[in-house]
Amino acid sequence: MPREAHGKRAFSDEEYRRYGEAKQLALERLLGPMYNVVGHAIFPFEMGGAVDMYYFLKGIPGTGFATMELIEPDGSGPKPNREGTYELVAFTRLEMPRPDERRDKNHAFNKIERRMCGILTKVGRFSFETVLNPGDTCELPGKAGESEHCVIFDDYRNNDAHFEINGKVHCLLLCIEVFRSEMEYAMQNSSAVVLTKLKEAGHYPYSDLDRGSVF
Repeated sequence: MPREAHGKRAFSDEEYRRYGEAKQLALERLLGPMYNVVGHAIFPFEMGGAVDMYYFLKGIPGTGFATMELIEPDGSGPKPNREGTYELVAFTRLEMPRPDERRDKNHAFNKIERRMCGILTKVGRFSFETVLNPGDTCELPGKAGESEHCVIFDDYRNNDAHFEINGKVHCLLLCIEVFRSEMEYAMQNSSAVVLTKLKEAGHYPYSDLDRGSVF
């Protein structure tokens, strides 16, 4: 059955399948092989639920999280930034736990995986309403009892390789959760300086906050 693509024309399941395969290859060129288990949302993103989480364990140390539901088979999707339409990516230094630990809500990895799923879902929804460029900052509400999430965006590349699907260049928008002091410095001065400081301290591109602030 054809599916409606964010209010635009519908694409067939076969179109989604073929484009999904091409998108996976594009992600793997930057992030390494995709893990063979997907974190499927209970309610699909297109119906108001969370994004599905795709995992990358063999790229940089730790675990990469990526979305695959934003760019449509015709290349449309989020409001294009200066690099084009995009999918989202985030990282933790933590490694995926053993299968018997995946249901433990108190496991450190599972906590950050759920936190990043919430962030990527909110950013994904926001991306269809406004232009999000690398270097922009974003404050997202946390769950009840949680503080807000402070995020800086960047164009994620691997050795300057672009996120290219079927010969068309898109953007892989990195979402880095940072301390409020770091986001405020980025807002008042320059995100580029904050990102450079994070790289110099060895914290880039990770969203783990068990570290000291660079400002």
